[in-house]
Order: sequence, then C-alpha cells, then structure tokens
Amino acid sequence: MKRNDGIKTVSEIITESFGVYLKNNYKVLVLLFVTLAVTVSLCFVKISTTNTIASFNINDYEVGQIADVTIKAIKTLPADYDNPIPIEKGEKVIRKGFPITEEGYAKLKKMSESPVYIDYRAFANSIIYHILMVVLFFFFFSKIYFKTNMIEFNELVTECVFYMIVFASVIFGSKLTYLSSPFALCAIIPGPLFVFLIAILFGQLNAVFFSIMISLAVLNASSYQLVPFLFVLASSFASSRLVRKIDRRTDMVFVSVLQAVLNAVFIIIFKIIFNGSFANGLGSIVGVILNGFFSGILCLGLLTPLELLLNTASVFRLMDLSDLNNPVMKKMLVTASGTYNHSLMVASLAEAACNEVGANPLLARVGAYYHDIGKMDNPEYFVENQGGGENIHKEINPSLSASVIRTHVKRGIERAHALRLPKPVIDIISEHHGNQVIAYFYNEALKINPDVSPEDYSYSGNPPSTKESAVVMLADTVEAACRSLDKPSVPRLEKFITTLMTAKIDQKQLEDCNLTFNDITKIHDAFVQILAGYYHSRTKYPDQKDPDGPQAQQNNGENQPRASEESVKAVEEKESKAEDKKTEDKKVEDKKVEDKKVEDKKTEPKKSLKEKAEKIARSSNEKEKKEKN
Repeated sequence: MKRNDGIKTVSEIITESFGVYLKNNYKVLVLLFVTLAVTVSLCFVKISTTNTIASFNINDYEVGQIADVTIKAIKTLPADYDNPIPIEKGEKVIRKGFPITEEGYAKLKKMSESPVYIDYRAFANSIIYHILMVVLFFFFFSKIYFKTNMIEFNELVTECVFYMIVFASVIFGSKLTYLSSPFALCAIIPGPLFVFLIAILFGQLNAVFFSIMISLAVLNASSYQLVPFLFVLASSFASSRLVRKIDRRTDMVFVSVLQAVLNAVFIIIFKIIFNGSFANGLGSIVGVILNGFFSGILCLGLLTPLELLLNTASVFRLMDLSDLNNPVMKKMLVTASGTYNHSLMVASLAEAACNEVGANPLLARVGAYYHDIGKMDNPEYFVENQGGGENIHKEINPSLSASVIRTHVKRGIERAHALRLPKPVIDIISEHHGNQVIAYFYNEALKINPDVSPEDYSYSGNPPSTKESAVVMLADTVEAACRSLDKPSVPRLEKFITTLMTAKIDQKQLEDCNLTFNDITKIHDAFVQILAGYYHSRTKYPDQKDPDGPQAQQNNGENQPRASEESVKAVEEKESKAEDKKTEDKKVEDKKVEDKKVEDKKTEPKKSLKEKAEKIARSSNEKEKKEKN
C-alpha cells in the first residue's frame, strides 16, 4: 500500500531525531569515545604486562634459594630443542617456603624466555565493562531520567579526565611490588581529592555520582578486588559529605584532618573484615591518612585555577563575587546609586526566599547583585537613578523608551561575559525579565496606536530556568513595585505581593523553573516578612518631645532656648529693606539672566538624552537584525 506523500514513517522519524541529536551533541560523543579509548588502552597495558608466562624477573631467583612466592604456569609450554623440559598449564613451578630445584629453575628460565601471553578473554571482558561505564557517563549527562540540566559539558570533561587519572593510578600502582597488597593500593588512589573538587565546583549530587563511577573504575583496574573498591566508595562518599556546607577556603584544613581520620577508620575496618595483617600493614594505614590530609590541601591549591578555567559558580567563587567592595559594585554605587540600592534589597529578598524553598541562597544573592549591571551604561534612563528629577521618558515616544529599557538586559549579559561571571549568574541576568511585556510603555503605545504589537514591547530573554533565577525575577518585581506603595502595611503588602506573583504565573514566566505552588507560598511569606521589617513605621512614644521645637531639651542643667522662625524672618526683612535700590535692581536683572541660563541647561540635557536614546535603540535594533541573520 502506497503511503501518503509528506507523512514520515517511524524509522524516518527516529533516523532524523538521531541525526539531530548527533549534530547537537557531537562533542559529548567524541569525549566519551576518547575516554573509552584511553581506558581500554590502559586495560590492554595491564593485561599484556600482568597475564604473561613470566610475570617475574629471573635474576631474582637461583638454585637452592627458598622461594618467597608460589609461581604457577598459566600456559602450556611444550618441550623444545633449547629446553626439553615441558610445562603444563596450572603447574606449580616453585612453591613458597621450599628451595628452588634445578628443574624448577630451568622451568622459570623457560617461562622468562617465552613470548608475551595476552588473555584475550579478560581483555574482551574489560572492553565490555568500560563500554557500560561510558553508557553510565552518558546516562548521567543525557538528563533523560532527571530532566534537569544536571551536568554541563565542562563538568563532563573534568569528570572524564579525573576518571582516567584514577583508573591509570590503580593500573600502574598495582605494578609496583610494595603496592601489590590491596590495602597498600588504597593509599595512592586520589579519589578524595577529585571528589572534593567535583563537590565544590559542581555540587554534592554530582560528586556522589562521580564517586560511584570512580569506585567502579577501581574495581576493574584492581582485577575486581573488593578492598580498594569498598575503600574508594566509602572515602569518596565521605568526601562529598564533608564539603557540603563549607563557605571559606580555610575550612578545607579542618576537612583535610577529618578526611584523614575517616580514611584510617575505613582501612582498619576493612583489615578486620578481610583478615588483613596489622603487624605488617601499618604502612597502608599511614598511607591512607596522608592521602586524606593532602587531598584537602591539594584541593585548595587546584581550586582557584580550576574555578577560573571552568568558570564555575563554586561556593568560594560566589563568596568572592558577593563582596560589595569589588570594583563592579563600587562603580555601580557611583554611577547608578539607585540601581545599587535596589540590587541590595533584591538580594536580601532573594536570599531569604531561597532559604525557604531549598534553592541556593548564595547564588541568588550574587545573581541579584549583578542582575542590573546593564543599567550602568545608561543609568539616567531608569527611574531609580533619576533622584526625583524629571523623567526623560515623558519627552520621548513609548517605542523608543521600550528599546532603551530592553537593552539593559543585553548590555548586562555582555558585561557579565567580559567579567567572566559564572554561567548560572549570567543565566539569572538574562532571565530576570523573561519574555514579558514592558507593560507601562506598551499601554502608553496603545493610546497612540491600538494595533501595536506586544512583541515590540517585550523582553527577548527566556523565562527563568532555575529556582534561583525565578526567585530573583520575583524579588526584582516585588521590590520595584512596593516602592510605589503609600504607607505599606502588612495586609497591603500581602495583597499586593500576591497580585504581582499571580501575574507572573498568568504570564507563564514560572513554567520552566521547577517551583511548586507550595514554593510560591513560601516565597510570598518570605518577601512579606522582609519588606514588613523594612517599611515598618517608627513608634512614637507619649512623652517624646521634638528636639527642634520652640525650646531645646535641657542641656547640662540649663534650658537652652532657640530663636523662633518668626524672629529670624523679621531680622531678614529689616536687612533687606536697608539695601540700596540700585543693588536691588541689579539683583533683579541678574536673576533674569540666571533664569535664562537655567532654562537653557534644562533644555540641553533633554535633547542630548533623547538623541542618546535614539542611538541606543538603533544600535539594539542592528544587533537584533544581525543575530536573526
């Protein structure tokens, strides 16, 4: 049966979707393939150097020596002309505790001269194992199950590199004679160090997933020995937990000590469970203690370069950015003081709300500090910076005003990239207005032209994609709107904030941020509590007197009367009448000249601001056209 033209089959849809996915995620797939290639290569090195007939040095043995190990043949070697002694697979060539015979030594020599033997079955098993590991990496990255932007590409690169280093450390460490013990091997695995870094740079949840990944890598690299696997799993989980609430770099010293103690506890427990020797195994205990301590110290040294290289929103980076003495905030205070004070209030609201809904309060606070940095270029066009003066927007048309207002988001993003702010902070800047309509100027435009399009008066960003971004949007709206309230009581604040937040929901600005209605209620209550404390009226006490009243308060036991306003005016009038008439005429003439100068000064800024607004709008429109093309 012939199918209708234009209708795609299921196979065509799947093929097309897969092609689109490959195009959009080719970097991820290339990275995972490289990780697979490196780990498989390390497996080949391990198998080709371990699973040989001669995994020993013949020069370490001689006839009559008491053997310290038992050596078995893992491959059959037939008799030949040079060495007529045959060797059977599984045969014990020498036995631990027994002297080496001439026949045994001859067999050792024959084994040492045999070609390298590769256990291809073990190699194939390792390939399958690491393919599954790559699939697990892909599962964590793909976000299919968790449906969140859980792992960014720079994090995936970091985790893959750390994963390969851990795997290589076990592969090569196990080749060293003094690390052949599974307990001693635990001392050289840098699991805690990398988990510290992942937890601080990318969050505790991702550190937990990474802990699972490196533990499974250690299991394969150590030939499926349980002790290294369990030790790395336990110590890595502990590492991710220890850095959960640190907010200062000096806290890492205390964390290092705790990690060292926990490592010692873990290795002692495993020695008891697996019957390890304490008499000959003190070195492994000391080793894991040093491993834990120096993991924290090295983390401090590596953290700053990685923060700058990966541009992540780590707790330490956010603490640095929250310092109000940094150059950006100082410049905002000078050039746009109204925006500066508005940002501080938004930060207080956002931080309190995020504490209530389980979001990141530090990220929200920093995002609020920087959300309006785009206004620093043209502060005079924003009402909070006009200081009660005349509003320039009354002199220009609504479309021009909307273009100027809208550009502060784009300029903020550009400035944020120039400052190398972390991506989550840049996302807050770009999303704090979403794609909502600039209502005031849109309504003004409707009075002029009822057919005006709302898209021409809308922000070009995306709605908030995270809880922190949504909270900053709500805090920004609420703080700006509540400043217009006359005598804002608690009931009025509650009602007004409810109206503002309901409007955001109706405008579909909160659909992508994972906020629930319960979260919205908590945010509302947090805003009311902060603003009620901010706008509270000062209590007037019954016996309180005005210090600037007719008489001053008693001072040092004596009443200090102050001159009344009427007496001061009388003196001024007498002095005024005593002036010469010519001087008075000159003042009148000077006043006329001065009034003309003042009027000229008022007119000139309006013209220049209007011309500047037109220039800003033209520049913004040209950029939008280039982006579309």
